Amino acid sequence: MAKTPDLRAKTDDQLAGDLAELKREAFNLRFQAATNQLERPARIKEVRRDIARIKTLQGERARAAK
Repeated sequence: MAKTPDLRAKTDDQLAGDLAELKREAFNLRFQAATNQLERPARIKEVRRDIARIKTLQGERARAAK
């Protein structure tokens, strides 16, 4: 789980890379859940929240850049 202060220290490119990786993981977790192969169901919630944290931070930076 990524903490917000750790995310704030990253560049925009690093955040975009992390976001892409998390989206890929979320897809794989959904696929595993559909086939009943999911080992840690709570991981879906963690990934979704990490994605939301990154998107929120990207939005804040976009608004601040105006």
